[in-house]
Amino acid sequence: MVDLLTDLEAFWHNDNVAVPHLIRCALSHYQFETIHPFLDGNGCIGRLLITLYLVSHELLSKPSLYLSAHLEKHRGAYYDALTRVRESNDIGHWVRFFLQAVIETAESGKRTFQRILALRQELDAEIFKLGRRAENARQLILYLYGTPTISVNRAMEVLKIKYVPANSLIASLVDMGILQEVTGFQRNRIFIFRRYIDIFRDGN
Repeated sequence: MVDLLTDLEAFWHNDNVAVPHLIRCALSHYQFETIHPFLDGNGCIGRLLITLYLVSHELLSKPSLYLSAHLEKHRGAYYDALTRVRESNDIGHWVRFFLQAVIETAESGKRTFQRILALRQELDAEIFKLGRRAENARQLILYLYGTPTISVNRAMEVLKIKYVPANSLIASLVDMGILQEVTGFQRNRIFIFRRYIDIFRDGN
């Protein structure tokens, strides 16, 4: 196994092999899954390595292409494509399957990004109605794009304001349908950025 993994690493870094990066990713992924070096988690790690490879070669500026959702959705075809290489040496079928997965994942990511931009424009218009509190609302929403859950105490820290205005602002965002309380508690409540999360939950 050590020799096989060493050979795979050498293939990743061998610039003398004139293979496009996505083809190299396809071949590498097949090889990694065939080596199957771990007792569990080989699929997740194998898919993560694709993204890390593309980032390391500056083909992606951020790890925004993650194939797991597509491959899980088409699990049967995914395993069949890997098996065809092992049983009949049909590497072409596997490469075509892999490239199609990249295309569909990239298109899905593009649609998601467009929906996020549309949401941001909608929210900018909505929070303008909050008047003097609009700037705090904008800052809080910017925070929520990175961490889509918030408490009143956390809002106080993010905005550097006291409890009453933080609680009032969150209440307004709940009334506007931007935030949703999810604990059902009277104290230590947690609110989620519902309209943002729904973009990822509902798919494209």
